[in-house]
Amino acid sequence: MYIYFMKKVGIIGASGFTGAEILRLCASHPDLQVEIAAADSMSGEKVSNLYPGLSAEYGDLVFAPTNIQTFEDCDLVFLCLPHGASQELVPHLKDTIEYLVDLGADYRLKDQSLYPLWYDAPHSNPHLLSDFAYGLPELFREEVKESNLIAVPGCFPTAATLALAPFVESGSIETKRLIVDAATGVSGAGRAPKENTTFCTVDENFTAYGLLDHRHTPEMEQVLSQKTTEEVSVLFTPHLAPMTRGILATCYAQPTVNMDTDSALEVLTNYFEKEPFVIVDERAPSTKATFGSNVAYLTARVDPRTGYLIVISAIDNLGKGASGGAIQCANLALGFEETKGLPTTGVTP
Repeated sequence: MYIYFMKKVGIIGASGFTGAEILRLCASHPDLQVEIAAADSMSGEKVSNLYPGLSAEYGDLVFAPTNIQTFEDCDLVFLCLPHGASQELVPHLKDTIEYLVDLGADYRLKDQSLYPLWYDAPHSNPHLLSDFAYGLPELFREEVKESNLIAVPGCFPTAATLALAPFVESGSIETKRLIVDAATGVSGAGRAPKENTTFCTVDENFTAYGLLDHRHTPEMEQVLSQKTTEEVSVLFTPHLAPMTRGILATCYAQPTVNMDTDSALEVLTNYFEKEPFVIVDERAPSTKATFGSNVAYLTARVDPRTGYLIVISAIDNLGKGASGGAIQCANLALGFEETKGLPTTGVTP
C-alpha cells in the first residue's frame, strides 16, 4: 500500500513580502505543507495578525525564531532574507536540509570578486557559489532539475534576461551595448519602512534610482554571457513606479542581422513556445496582467528608422520575479509537475 506524504516546508524570513508570497502560494500547492515560518523580527506573533489575508490557511501559525535545529525535519527550506543573511545560514543548513532555495542575492553570482564590487563586502563562503543552480528554468531547466541548492534570480534580471536571451543566444544582436530600462512596484523595496517608499513619496511620483551601480547589473551580464561567446555589457536603469507589484522592462539592442518586427516576434515565439509561464504577443504587455501570477509577458518591435530592437517584458516582481519563480524551481527539483500550485492568470480588475 502506497502512503503519500506532503513535503514539509520551512521559510526563513517569512514576515517579508517574498516570505508572505511563499506562504500564499504554498497554501494552494497540493504537495507542499508549511511547517515553520521563521521571522526574528516578528517572533511570537501570529502570521494572520501581520497578514490577515492569510488567516484562512494559517490562522494559528505563529512566526518562530530562526533556530537552525527547528528545521531539521523539513524537506525544503526557502530563504527569504536580505543580502548577506543567507551566507551565514547556508553552511549550517545544507547538510541537514535536502533542498534549499535562496531568494536573496547571496548565491546568484558565480564570480566571488563581484561581491565586494557590487555588494560592498566579500563573500563569506565563496566555495559554495558553484554548488548553486541559477533558478531561471526557462534558461537553465536541467541545472535546476539536478540541483538541491538553488539561487532564485533577482526580479529585474528575470524580466530582462527572458527578454534578451533569445536574441543573444541566436547571435542576432550586438551584446556590448545592451540597455535595460525597467520600472518596479514599491513591494520590490521590501516590507521595512523607508523614507523613499512612503505613500507621500511614491504617490503620483516616478523616479530613477541606482544610477550606473544597481546590483542586478552583473547578474544580467552573467546570465546573458552564458548564452554567447561574445562579451556582454548592460546599462541598466531601474525606476520606482507608484504601484504595489509588477515590473515592466524595456530592453534595447542593435541587431546584427536583417530583422523586422515580425521576425523579432518569431524569435521570441520559437524560443518560448513550450514554456508554460511565458506569453509572447504582439500587444504591449502590462504589469496589471501579471498581478498575482507566475507568467512573463513579452513583445518586440524593430524600429526601421533607428534600426533598434526593442523587447518589452512584464512580470509580477513577487510572483515570477521572486516567490513564484522559487516555487517553480522547487517543483522541478522535487520532481513535481513544474506548474503545480502556480497561478497562470492575473487578478482582474
